[in-house]
Amino acid sequence: MKTTTTAARARESAGNGTIAPAHTPAGGVGTSGVGHEGQTRSAVVTLLLEEGPITASDIGTRLGLSAAGVRRHLEALIDNGEARVAPAAALRQRGRGRPAKHFQLTAAGRNKLGHTYDDLAGAAMRQLRKIGGDAAIETFARQRVDAIVADLEPISGDEPSDIEEAADRIADAFTAAGFAASTRVVGNGVQICQHHCPVSHVASEFPELCHAEREAFAELLGTHVQRLATIANGDCACTTHVPLTNPVDLSTPSTPSGAQPSTGHRTSLRKELA
Repeated sequence: MKTTTTAARARESAGNGTIAPAHTPAGGVGTSGVGHEGQTRSAVVTLLLEEGPITASDIGTRLGLSAAGVRRHLEALIDNGEARVAPAAALRQRGRGRPAKHFQLTAAGRNKLGHTYDDLAGAAMRQLRKIGGDAAIETFARQRVDAIVADLEPISGDEPSDIEEAADRIADAFTAAGFAASTRVVGNGVQICQHHCPVSHVASEFPELCHAEREAFAELLGTHVQRLATIANGDCACTTHVPLTNPVDLSTPSTPSGAQPSTGHRTSLRKELA
């Protein structure tokens, strides 16, 4: 995993007083320090991105930093508006007592990781729409997500464990494509969380990119999925909820038109691409 790489670099560099950053953020997240300080800040940002919400204690353990060192970096990021304390509602209580504070990147902090080709991509998409209309944008968006999940097969079973494993495979594919994705079980479902979106600025203008991802998730998982949040809309992560329990069977003749199929009665949701 990427976070393991970050921690390993920190430990390997402890002897010479430097920590090699896992990323070199465009725009300079955490560049208020120089040399060792700036590199350590970059490693902290990487953990906030890929593992957030995460506690200061976990950051210190992963990177081999003292509690004071972690606090210094977190306070600087918070003062710059690049990090924040995660809302309590977003955390799952574990055990008794007051839960430890968890930290995560803000939208401003994530934006500083760089969107080098946003202007060019936006101009290209606008030209594509001018030439081919909305259908051309939808086709492009679908072909893009199909390329990301090209090695994945639609789910073959409908047990909760089958759905969880399929969601994990989707998260792995999106992580490989730069989305820093993960999964977590919440209530009677599993959530696919994309902690970074390389195309968020473009997706805010062209939501077809997000819609295509949701459609692909539904096809691969064989069930209706719900987008709860998107980075393109200003949220801290793209979160997609996938139910683990079979919905009511809607495949009988009395099923209202447009109703979603049950997990055990899947239909293809894939659009024909031009």
